[in-house]
Amino acid sequence: MANVDCGGPHRARGGGVGDPLGRHDHGRGFGLVGAPLTLIDALVESSDADELTIVSNNMGEPGRGLGRLLRQGQIKRGISSYFTSNPEAVVAVNSGAIEATLVPQGTFAEAIRAGGAGIPGFFTPVGAGTLLAEGKEERVIDGVPHVLEQPIRADVSLVYAARGDELGNLWYRRTARNFNPLMATAARVTIAEVGEIVRTGELDPESIHTPHLYVDELVLSQ
Repeated sequence: MANVDCGGPHRARGGGVGDPLGRHDHGRGFGLVGAPLTLIDALVESSDADELTIVSNNMGEPGRGLGRLLRQGQIKRGISSYFTSNPEAVVAVNSGAIEATLVPQGTFAEAIRAGGAGIPGFFTPVGAGTLLAEGKEERVIDGVPHVLEQPIRADVSLVYAARGDELGNLWYRRTARNFNPLMATAARVTIAEVGEIVRTGELDPESIHTPHLYVDELVLSQ
């Protein structure tokens, strides 16, 4: 099992940032927007984590974000909507260095939401009758072919929020809100990297995107 020690200020509930990580990890964001770069750097520099299954919209950029884990050979499998933002990921997939599971972006988001909500599966017309449907149950609903998709859950979810309070309530800025809130709900352990930690009560309750009950660890960006 891998351990993370970010070496910076953090607030922990039920353990520290050095608690064991699993092998199936969410890493959110859109490109590098919303990416928990401090946490990813910690995995690269301070961890023996390897053979990771990464659930992310993409695989970062060359040498940046998840691209650092890729260069270090720590990724075994990627579950993503696209890999082409990182040419090194494309090479790794084509060479067989990592396994790739491509999921249409809307299905990807819904599968993570289902994982967080405890939904055991859902039908979608996206991908029905294509290579993406191979090995999956198909059903015609209202005359339209659908394919059964499974929920996506992780051992550990690494998310980034612009601001968090001392309890762990999170506020995401703009497009960092696309996958982070979903991924925060769909893991055994959620570690949130934040750009700023404020006192409890300073966040407007109406602006909180992830309630603190989903957050196990809070780490300040370095």
